[in-house]
Amino acid sequence: MEHTTIHTNGINLHVASIGTGPAVLFLHGFPELWYSWRHQMLALSSLGYRAIAPDLRGYGDSDAPPSPESYSALHVVGDLVGLIDQLGIDQIFLVGHDWGAVIAWYFCLFRPDRVKALVNMSVSFPSRHPTRKPIETFRALFGDDYYICRFQ
Repeated sequence: MEHTTIHTNGINLHVASIGTGPAVLFLHGFPELWYSWRHQMLALSSLGYRAIAPDLRGYGDSDAPPSPESYSALHVVGDLVGLIDQLGIDQIFLVGHDWGAVIAWYFCLFRPDRVKALVNMSVSFPSRHPTRKPIETFRALFGDDYYICRFQ
């Protein structure tokens, strides 16, 4: 497993990677790191794929900008597009879990030209209420003790 730091979109991302061939980009959930994907990365690299798993912004050894506004889907997808650009990759197989699945959905919406296929686990595509913020929906459904509400 190779570990590097890639400067993209104004921050430094820690990236683990292994293998050569078609690229598979793994996006971890909350509260996880690239390490969650280590077994899948080893398996896919042995089958001829290039497995790549960053610590997303705010996690692990990647930079954590102080402003909450710096964690929008546009920012995080921008990080990932910059990452694959710097690695010289045109298209990826995208795999997301939990929070990473949400980012993967937005990656496909914002940059479908960069995605060969998508595998998402644990989270379906989030529909949006026209006037209510997602956090308000979580509070209404699950209360203030729901983990997403607690970490606001």
